[in-house]
Amino acid sequence: MIIGYDSNNPLVSIDKFTVNPGEVIVLTGESGIGKTTLLKTIAGLIKPISGKVLAPDKRGELGYIPQNLGLVRHATVMHNVMLGANAGHNKLWPKFFAFALSFCSLFSLSLIGYGFVTWNSILLYLSPIIAAILFLILAFSFSLFSPPIAKDSALAAIDSLGISSYKFKIVRQLSGGERRRVATARTLSQKPRLILADEFLSELDEKTKGKVQSEVLNYITNNNSSIIIVEHDLIRAKEMSDRLFMISDGKLKEHLTEEKLARIILVANEEE
Repeated sequence: MIIGYDSNNPLVSIDKFTVNPGEVIVLTGESGIGKTTLLKTIAGLIKPISGKVLAPDKRGELGYIPQNLGLVRHATVMHNVMLGANAGHNKLWPKFFAFALSFCSLFSLSLIGYGFVTWNSILLYLSPIIAAILFLILAFSFSLFSPPIAKDSALAAIDSLGISSYKFKIVRQLSGGERRRVATARTLSQKPRLILADEFLSELDEKTKGKVQSEVLNYITNNNSSIIIVEHDLIRAKEMSDRLFMISDGKLKEHLTEEKLARIILVANEEE
């Protein structure tokens, strides 16, 4: 598989990259060489230049913590985490979300069609009203349409990451490190089979890094899930990885530790 944004200038060539259940894979290397692009390709956000990706494709089975976090800044912590919980536990939620968007759009178009308003007045006066209505619909729908298992999962993830005290605070009022924990809680509440985490420990102090890392790795172990992490700290990358990969010279290469080499040699000798 070859990944990148331009077929004339590909970023990374990958012969084979397999992630096993329960495995912690860490990608490291210099900035700008394709680590984030690889995660986005696995997530289905970018098409590979050639080859294909076989990843969990059922709703909620793939969780993604992007560098920019992807949080709804004007919503509460609970609202953001419930987005993940509903993705993993609520089959009704995407249909209701689509209905709410369609309702607001059709309402606007009907007003225009009957000549009550013009496009300019819609944009100037009614857009904020429609946005407010949609936001209220989405907010109340959590309590109306979210199953108990989704709420329990969201609350458990919030508690495990130590952000219970501000679960009803607006995200834009939080610090960078607090927002990063919210994004991590959102993904854990989803209960995915595969997590893609792009520098999810950055902006955290050392004590908080240890707690967040421990909670995420415990989730992987207890649920036999897998995780692919982009991490620039090589020491931390070695500590938490089952397998460590580096992107170098446009190739994805596994970094073999002395212990891993010893195991490979031992297995080879036993087969002989």
